[in-house]
Amino acid sequence: MTTPGPSAAYEVTTIDVEYLRHGDEPLLVRVYQPQGPGPFPALLEVHGGQWSGGARDMDETLNRAIAAGGIVVAAIDFRLAPAHRYPAQVQDIHYGIRWLKANAARFNADPTTVGGLGTSSGGHGIVLTAMRTLDPRYAALPLSCAPEVDATLRYVISCWGIVDPWARTEFARTNPRAGEGFGGAERLQHSWEGYFGDEATMLEGSPQGIFDRGEPATLPPLLVVQGDQDFNIPYTIPQRFAECWQQADGHAQCELFAGMPHGFGRRPGPETDRAVATIQQFIARCLP
Repeated sequence: MTTPGPSAAYEVTTIDVEYLRHGDEPLLVRVYQPQGPGPFPALLEVHGGQWSGGARDMDETLNRAIAAGGIVVAAIDFRLAPAHRYPAQVQDIHYGIRWLKANAARFNADPTTVGGLGTSSGGHGIVLTAMRTLDPRYAALPLSCAPEVDATLRYVISCWGIVDPWARTEFARTNPRAGEGFGGAERLQHSWEGYFGDEATMLEGSPQGIFDRGEPATLPPLLVVQGDQDFNIPYTIPQRFAECWQQADGHAQCELFAGMPHGFGRRPGPETDRAVATIQQFIARCLP
């Protein structure tokens, strides 16, 4: 298996394929494939968009840069709120992990290396899936071509992820700068409603809530990438989450990026380069 890292510079090609269909609605995955002998590690990527927007090309800059370091990146579309409420997105993510494992050879990837990365609300989805891989609600979509494949991840990465929707909502209620660049505090405060429907469901579907209630969880190695000038999800929330991950006997690494706002990794620049290198190095350490 090829070892990923920031010193690599592979040419990257992309292909869009259908990985899942709900009735007449196809869901596509964009696969970023390094051109080399391989096989390469593989990563499922889940975009943000406050559970109600975005698409598989949303994190193009980040995904292409990660792939250039020698990682097959599969960025998925999934069902969006409010038409599809919780746990629809988590079900699609769970299926996507299994699909990627079952189809890894097709993209010159190693199925035993599959990890997950999510940005913003996608960080919520991939972390929640990683923590509850055996939850029958999340595993509700059968993968007929490989029913024996599970959704466990070698690692999980949250980039400015909403790992505590309740705390983020409280932040939006009390901080006048909340939601800068994302529709303002009021929009941020109510962004969860179309997906979760009510507060009880939001709390049940909260990764931080799993720790707060003392529930059992699967804890693969975790990397948190977070800017300290994020007025969408303040850094104290994912920082506390990483500490809880550690206290529950999981391995967690929290990397703060000074002066960086929400979603900074979607734009080219030196801090995005540093975030990509951090991600590639973390993945390399998590693999055999």
